[in-house]
Amino acid sequence: MPEPLAIETFQQHIRDRYYKTDHARGTPATFMWFVEEVGELATALNTTGDKRDPANIEEEFADVFAWLCTLANINDVDMAQALRRKYLSGDAPKGHK
Repeated sequence: MPEPLAIETFQQHIRDRYYKTDHARGTPATFMWFVEEVGELATALNTTGDKRDPANIEEEFADVFAWLCTLANINDVDMAQALRRKYLSGDAPKGHK
């Protein structure tokens, strides 16, 4: 079994590989790419029967997470820190999300 992947490690990988291009594209255009990937994930999740493709669903989840990290990078947000503050602190949200 592969070692767990830390959010920090993945976000840094995306930064190292794509930051220059992503930063030049800017937040509005990058957000549109993110939304497109969310749409592709929605389509994959809503496919039923013999046409449902688990490999494609997995790929779309990965794409959405990668683009989310891209948006975080170009907006100076540390995803791991944000998640810790929002969901793992003593002030974590209560109830349904």
